[in-house]
Amino acid sequence: MSITNNRLSKEQYEKNFADIHPPFENKDAALVEANRCLFCYDAPCMKSCPTSIDVPKFIKQITTENIKGSAHTIFSSNIMGAGCSKVCPVEKLCEGACVYNLMHEEPIPIAKLQRYSTELAMEKKWQLFTRKQNTGKKVAIVGAGPAGLSCAHVLSREGIDVTIYEKEKQGGGLMTYGIAAYKVTPQFCKDEVDYILSIGGIEIKYEQELGKNITLEELQKNYDAVYLAIGVGLARQLEISGENMEGMVDAISFIYDIRNNGFSKVPVGDKVAVIGMGMTAIDAATQAKRLGASEVTMLYRRTQDEMPCTQVELDIAMLDGCKIIWLAAPKEVIGENGKVTHLVAEKMKLGESDASGRRSPVATGETFTIAVDMVIKAAGQTPYQSLVTTNNLENQNGKLKVNHSLTNIKGVFAGGDCVNGGREVVDAVQAGKDGAKAILDFMLNVEC
Repeated sequence: MSITNNRLSKEQYEKNFADIHPPFENKDAALVEANRCLFCYDAPCMKSCPTSIDVPKFIKQITTENIKGSAHTIFSSNIMGAGCSKVCPVEKLCEGACVYNLMHEEPIPIAKLQRYSTELAMEKKWQLFTRKQNTGKKVAIVGAGPAGLSCAHVLSREGIDVTIYEKEKQGGGLMTYGIAAYKVTPQFCKDEVDYILSIGGIEIKYEQELGKNITLEELQKNYDAVYLAIGVGLARQLEISGENMEGMVDAISFIYDIRNNGFSKVPVGDKVAVIGMGMTAIDAATQAKRLGASEVTMLYRRTQDEMPCTQVELDIAMLDGCKIIWLAAPKEVIGENGKVTHLVAEKMKLGESDASGRRSPVATGETFTIAVDMVIKAAGQTPYQSLVTTNNLENQNGKLKVNHSLTNIKGVFAGGDCVNGGREVVDAVQAGKDGAKAILDFMLNVEC
């Protein structure tokens, strides 16, 4: 067993990482699905969307072939509506709430229809929003991910100049660097960021990291308000023996390398174990398989009933041939010459329910061993605790504490994963909108 790269041909890589949710083949196909919509009053699909997109309205606009209006309806609520149409877990949000489910019929393909309108708007470069007269106000945003971009776009529409400081070489955050390549391509992410910036009044300064190239104190001095959208990105450690051997990688870094370096340049093991069962774990497992691993085994310490990923995501992994071992937790990594050769796992059972309502896993003392040459850690992420404590920001285990997006420091706001610990892209977009509203209210009160 060995970790190598370039296992497959260029054609096979392209096939393995092709769009997993292709768009409608033509306009007529979109119209057929749009005309199935019942345009419900007090629509449950709209209620289930964290950004409250008016789903019946944008679908009705598609039926009348008012695609520009449809895109405007979507982007008014979610400026990253194009990206969200590809990555949202719609089965537990809008499509999961569709009334057709109660009739035991296929729900309206809301995400696919949303993609139809928004991608056409991006392709045609329709500028659907006009900036108000410049107010002379300036806001600094740290992080060009979904929360930061969403906040910036709302502020720019109100005539406020925004400068975003981003530590990476490209914007988009999780969309660009943290999601499986078969869901969104790097080119799409770049196009989406460019489309958001096209309104004007937003500048992104790349390779500028808080605490390294810039300080919070400097931003407070030079801007009327600051919005922190720094996300989370530190992989949770397993705290087991052998964790630092060659062949041990974290899922965030693994996915980042695929997104940043390309498929053929990322090493992958022959027999891979993935620890965890969240969306990131699924993305890591499926991409390992699609990079050429012969065996991928996912271990999760609870049962399928408690898994954080959706059934749709789990089905993707299983269809790719990934094996699943429930009620198993990593106990020790064994290796030779500093390289991983085996993973020892302990069988678990479920005990009492924890604070979240899920039953807690309890060790049984019984172990088993599997041969591996690569272990991908996807047991969750932790906030940038040292960064927030250094800047005297009130936090709970690294997660920033806010009151209506305002931190404990006057004029400094925050939102997204750095506050909630890590949710969906669509939640971050809404957090950015909430942050922009709080900043606008703050500026109005300051002026008064």
